[in-house]
Amino acid sequence: MAKQPNRGRPTSARAKRARPGNLKRRLLATLVLVLLVAGGVGWWKALSWQPDRKDFPVQGVWLSDNNGAVDWRLLRAAGADFAYLTASEGTNVRDTAFANGVAGARSRGMQVGAVHVYDLCAPADAQAANFVTLVPRDKDMLPPAIRIDISSRTCPEVPGEAQMQSELTTFLNQVEKHAEKAVILMVSKSVEKEFHLAARIDRNIWVEQDFLEPAYAGRPWVMWTASSRLRLDAVNTPVRWVVVQP
Repeated sequence: MAKQPNRGRPTSARAKRARPGNLKRRLLATLVLVLLVAGGVGWWKALSWQPDRKDFPVQGVWLSDNNGAVDWRLLRAAGADFAYLTASEGTNVRDTAFANGVAGARSRGMQVGAVHVYDLCAPADAQAANFVTLVPRDKDMLPPAIRIDISSRTCPEVPGEAQMQSELTTFLNQVEKHAEKAVILMVSKSVEKEFHLAARIDRNIWVEQDFLEPAYAGRPWVMWTASSRLRLDAVNTPVRWVVVQP
């Protein structure tokens, strides 16, 4: 008599597949895969994101020699209408790419401005001299931008408010006399929290925050670094992408 198959129990393979633990592991693996894919898409979007031109028709970059070689043709094709270039920092640092950057940007019809990274602890006169020695008096240049951040200092402690404001005012007066136009204050969130420069100094404000419009200045801004990590074919390193308030 033929042996009847055991219909009362599944085979061992079927039993193994049906175990709750295996199902849970498969679901977990699927979830991990979905998260990895979503994370990769999000990462790619973060590196390629630029604000909508409908909201901000004028856009550009802030570059320094840390960005390396720039293909100005490709940068212009990527939508950069202007370039701010770091010129100087503190009392003695000068950007080696500044002069070539000015020429390269202008060769593609882009407007150009100069940035000074302000040292909260260095003498104002020496900082102004460092900037005006490198940056020519040129009516076609955009207003100078002064980068101010808590981390931009050579002393261990942040200076007092009165001292800092006095030195900064001296610096601004000298730079504006040279440029023959008012500067733009590029204030970080940390320095604004400490010194409230946007409220105390009557200059246009340049703010920074990736992807979301910041409100820390407490009043309308003129320029915004909307991304500090944009990847473009024109440059081998991430660039800071900047928009102008319409």
